[in-house]
Formats: sequence, structure tokens, C-alpha cells
Amino acid sequence: MNLDFFKYQGAGNDFVIVDNREGIFPVDDFELIKRICDRKFGVGADGFMTLEQSTEVDFEMKYYNADGRPGSMCGNGGRCLVAFAKKRGVFKEKTTFIAIGELYEASIKNDLVSLKMMNVPSVENKANYVFIDTGSPHHIEFTENVNDVDVLELGRKIRYGAPYYETGTNVNFVEQTGVDTFKVRTYERGVENETLSCGTGVTAVALAAYHLNKTRSEEVKIETRGGSLKISFEPEGTGFKNIVLTGPATLVFEGQIEI
Repeated sequence: MNLDFFKYQGAGNDFVIVDNREGIFPVDDFELIKRICDRKFGVGADGFMTLEQSTEVDFEMKYYNADGRPGSMCGNGGRCLVAFAKKRGVFKEKTTFIAIGELYEASIKNDLVSLKMMNVPSVENKANYVFIDTGSPHHIEFTENVNDVDVLELGRKIRYGAPYYETGTNVNFVEQTGVDTFKVRTYERGVENETLSCGTGVTAVALAAYHLNKTRSEEVKIETRGGSLKISFEPEGTGFKNIVLTGPATLVFEGQIEI
């Protein structure tokens, strides 16, 4: 059969999206999803998502890494799926949806998608890095010149090393460029490579920067290799609440692929 798909990108983080509200796509066929995400033999993407029907909220998001396996929360993916759902007439300006068993809120204004992320109850401050779970696990290291970092080699080493091992983590390298601005490069597990941006990653970086007193601003701007993102938040006890990730989410093209 020929499958209709839509290719979206959010700050260079790209995804294949399928409208599966009628249950036409075999969501348990992980090899098929892996092939669709393959940049040589498929459409090519950092991840794959389906828009699912929901009786409780506007829709449900199912997310898969490029390796075909179900993934944890993806911030840029969530923003792209919100943009897609609006294009399909699911909502007009504001929406609520379910992803990985959690309830999310989002809105669109001036072509920018704002996604309210899950609360972060605590931050793990280690000797040379910070660890934060923003829906996906993130290891964060600050550096003087992020452009000089071998993200692929160091990211892979940290992703599979202690204390993460098989479960793994995403790895972020960060350079501060202003009082409330940072440059970030991310190695993403599941993609097993550097991506042009990572939504949950830049969110974790913003919170880590505030936690470490590198900024006192509750609105942080992040530059990634794929574009600019903004994160706002409110400190609460040892963690953060009302965390909102804002940035572009753009339709690249649509087409059909034989499955």
C-alpha cells in the first residue's frame, strides 16, 4: 500500500508524521519505521510520529526514534505534531494532547509553537556535569568553545558509559554566549548521532544554566545548529514548573511511500 506522510522540521530536528486517527499504520512494525527514517532507503528523519485519535483530549502523540524503537518525549517532535494537528483542523489556537502517558498543552501564535513541558522536580548536580530529566534524560556539560567539541565521539562515549550504560542518555555540550543566551550541540540516543537541535535537550540546558547560576533570567534563548529556541520557566523548590519551549515548526514536504 502507499502511505501518505508529512515531513516536518523544528529548528532542524526533522520528523516523518503520519495521520493514524483511523488506525491504518502498523505502529508495532519497528523495522518499517526504521526504514522510513533511513536517509538512504527511506524518507529520512530524526524520528517518526503518528497522530492518534483520543477520546479524552484533542489527540495522542506516538513517537519513535530513528532506530524504529518507541522513544521518550521529544520536544521538537511534539511541537511539529502540534503544527501538523492544527493543519489537519484538529484545533485552532490552543490544544491539549497525550504523549508517553503524560498530558501536554500547546499553542500556536505567529507561526511559533509553544509547548508546555512536564515539571522538573529536581536537578542532579554532579562534579563535571548536570543531569536533568525533561521527559527524556539529559547529560549537560558546559564548555568554552562548543564548536571545537567532537560531539559524535564524546557523546557516544558518555551515552553508553557510567552511570547510564544500556539505558543511555542524551548528551548536551553548552557554551554561554550572553547573560541569557547559550549555544548547544546535542548527541541524541536513538538517533545515535548529533542532531541539529533537540527540544528536551535545550529545555534541560536552560534549567541547568539557571540552577548553576550562569543566568538569573527565567527566559533563556538557545542557539542550535538548526535554529533558535526559547525556554521560559519558574523555579519551584529544588526544581522548575511552567516550563514552555517555543520555536518554529515547519512543513517541509508531503508525499507517499510504499510500505
